[in-house]
Amino acid sequence: MVKYTLAVLVENRPGVLTHISGLISRRAFNIESIAASHTEEPDTTRITLDVEVDDEIELEQVVNQLSKLIDVIKIVNLTHVDSIQRELALIKVKASKVNRSELVDIVEIFRAKIVDINRETMVVELTGEQSKIDALCEVLVDFGIIEIVRTGKIALSRGAIPAKEID
Repeated sequence: MVKYTLAVLVENRPGVLTHISGLISRRAFNIESIAASHTEEPDTTRITLDVEVDDEIELEQVVNQLSKLIDVIKIVNLTHVDSIQRELALIKVKASKVNRSELVDIVEIFRAKIVDINRETMVVELTGEQSKIDALCEVLVDFGIIEIVRTGKIALSRGAIPAKEID
């Protein structure tokens, strides 16, 4: 299985995200991550999908099926385009007086932020590539992770050309 990152520009209407995720799941393709938000144009939503398929032929099937949806404006495969890809994670970890300074040092090494702290826990915010977030989680396991929440991947091509103009 291979992961592909797609930027899907759609009309900003209720139910569009449901149609897209439903279409992909009905075809038995796996959505690794999905993130949706408004864009610089108020009537357009951008959905970033990480889909897992066997090969380029299956990816083409996904793109062709998505293109048939009435609300889809444009689909751009960002997998092989020079792009910036990020996720956001909030990680709640056990933090006692004994290990708090060590946790602060680890947070600094990963260039993360402490966004909440109390007598028993600390919440760390980290933005970066999936591998960076995975690495921090791996280190924090030893301290006792209480809870993790992660966004889906978001991606933006480098340079002056927006996704709506990429061929």
